[in-house]
Amino acid sequence: MSLALVSMLVACERSHTPAPTSPASASASSPGEPALQELQRHIARFAPTDLGADLAALPASERDALGHLVRAAQVMDALFLEQVWGGNETMLFDLIQESSPLGEARLRYFLINKGPWSRLDHNEPFVPGAPVKPLSANFYPASATKEEVEQWINTLPATGRAAATGFFTTIRRGPDGRFVAVPYSQEYQGPLALAARHLRLAAQSTTQPTLKAFLEARAAAFLSNDYYDSDVKWMELDASIEPTIGPYEVYEDEWFNYKAAFEAFITLKDQSESAKLQRLSASLQEIENNLPIDPRYRNAQLGALAPIAVVNTVFSSGDANRGVQTAAFNLPNDERVIREKGSKRVMLKNNQQAKFDKVLVPIAKVALANAEQNQVSFDAFFTHILMHELMHGLGPHDIAVGARKTTVRQELRETYSAIEEAKADISGLFALQWLVDRGTLDKSLEKTMYTTFLASAFRSIRFGVNEAHGRGQAIQLNYLLDHGAFTVNGDGTFSVSLDRIRDAVVGLTREIMTLQAEGSYDKAKALITLGVIRPEAKTILDRLSDVPVDIAPRFPTAEQLLQPSS
Repeated sequence: MSLALVSMLVACERSHTPAPTSPASASASSPGEPALQELQRHIARFAPTDLGADLAALPASERDALGHLVRAAQVMDALFLEQVWGGNETMLFDLIQESSPLGEARLRYFLINKGPWSRLDHNEPFVPGAPVKPLSANFYPASATKEEVEQWINTLPATGRAAATGFFTTIRRGPDGRFVAVPYSQEYQGPLALAARHLRLAAQSTTQPTLKAFLEARAAAFLSNDYYDSDVKWMELDASIEPTIGPYEVYEDEWFNYKAAFEAFITLKDQSESAKLQRLSASLQEIENNLPIDPRYRNAQLGALAPIAVVNTVFSSGDANRGVQTAAFNLPNDERVIREKGSKRVMLKNNQQAKFDKVLVPIAKVALANAEQNQVSFDAFFTHILMHELMHGLGPHDIAVGARKTTVRQELRETYSAIEEAKADISGLFALQWLVDRGTLDKSLEKTMYTTFLASAFRSIRFGVNEAHGRGQAIQLNYLLDHGAFTVNGDGTFSVSLDRIRDAVVGLTREIMTLQAEGSYDKAKALITLGVIRPEAKTILDRLSDVPVDIAPRFPTAEQLLQPSS
């Protein structure tokens, strides 16, 4: 049985998994089984949540296309499992055979984390026999060291270096023992052929021209390893179905942040909400022109395309569905596409609403002073997430270090993801204030955006400072505390200092974007030392033990699509 097929079976099993018990009931129901009790407490941090969309208005042709897209997305689950660790397949087989309560709990938590390590707990293993989580994931030879790979990369000519450090290759040892870059299309040939088949079947079903064009191009990219054309067609996508599928984010490569992991978001577009937010993209060049950095570091002309899509998730998989769930994303990450075409921001509205209701509102009641708790709003939460994604596309990307042309991602190496997440967050606040000051956004947002951001800081830090978003948020929280923009009250709650917050936001935006423009690995390493949990923050985190950390999605709409016709 192939790993792809196992992952499909497990994905279906997960959708039927009952809600985990609360920490209190877990302790009462299983005395004498501390391992089970602890695992159930870990699982209870993820609130079971149904994510789906109304298919009533979708023609039969598009429902058929959507079903094939879910099938292709299930393959991304299998590929991601393989990318995380070479032992995942064997361990998953073993866990599926377990029938004890402890074995079933391990399987459930394995599926949440996409591996035997608890991502919220500094990647502590929870399955016996699991090794320390490899920082290299399964992108590099298990027997190699980071230093060996880095030395090899530095000996390569420009074209060889581009392949070795590119998004879409693994590094393996050839028959002679030397390192070699292997294209994803070769490394994952079988699963990608299966995913491509489902994409082509979806393309045959749909009557929407831009969707058909993207699906055919992405199917071809899976087999050719050239993703440029399909990335452009994804940018041009204008359809009721909004799929994102392929290798994108580099978080899993903790050696260099070079290698892209497979993921999928299969969603339906909210046309009216997308049109409302699209007007903000018209302000991007003006925001870029007013960034608080040396003018020579600004982009004189951003990529022409900057579409914004508001969508509802039908199914997500792979890197898009492991541990903490994504609320929005900004893609593609390929600097060439960003430079020439811009990037697209996708807002996962049903994900965000669930996070706000089940996580952020309860956090605010614990973390914020009483007078500020009513200043937390979904509109501010939603709009800042949008600006976070918009700001990923602004600021330095292609840079020069001396006479050498390079990118921020390549120069900052393993610090890149956390620094980039912090940049998008803090510059998103800068941009919101700039838009409020100019009347583009309503003045009322100023009353809620900083308080909502503060409450959300604790939401993100709970993801763990070993994770890019959590560490990036810790950097910001500690910087803003150090500059008096946030204060700690006598009862341990936090407040916003309105007379200092604006200057502090400008200061941190300038500091991060400048070190990115300089390609300064040393400055990035120094800044990232702020990415820790200090005692005052830990006091709040300890009080949040009964509040879910995030949601555990279930996909009833996708399950409905995969039911055989009667």
